[in-house]
Amino acid sequence: MKTSVQDSTRVNRAIRAREVRLIGADGQQLGIMLTRDALAIAEEQELDLVEVAPNAEPPVCRLMDYGKYLYEKQKRERESRKAQKQIEVKEVRLRPKTDEHDIQVVLTKIRKFAKEGAKVRVRIRFRGREIYHPEVAQELLDRVANDVSDVVTIESRPILDGRSMVMLLAPIE
Repeated sequence: MKTSVQDSTRVNRAIRAREVRLIGADGQQLGIMLTRDALAIAEEQELDLVEVAPNAEPPVCRLMDYGKYLYEKQKRERESRKAQKQIEVKEVRLRPKTDEHDIQVVLTKIRKFAKEGAKVRVRIRFRGREIYHPEVAQELLDRVANDVSDVVTIESRPILDGRSMVMLLAPIE
């Protein structure tokens, strides 16, 4: 897997400038010198000559183990991706004529999803002429939001989306 840093960074013989400002492996400035001399120093120390500031005048190059540098950079990126928390969005579906017991089951599911840290999308699907009475769905969504208000907050108010009404609930942190 190649990274964009690897593609844009010039190393060793790929450096095109005639003169470079050289920085040693310990961070100490070694001064401005011809590129071939800097390459000779790099080979002598068994390190790579890496261009770190190509737009400077003259370009700044550093002596380092480039393979090790790339490995550690990829390792840091993997760790940062691992640390990111993916927020899942779970969905529960209802109908305007959903029975009381089924609503209780859905409320239990919403509580479970919220405790797991997931957002919950509550969708009420309309069939046939039910679409002409969106106030029924609005009342049902308000009731659901009110019944689980101890574990979730309303992230987006109920909106009509095609043949369904949708509301998004987020867990209380």
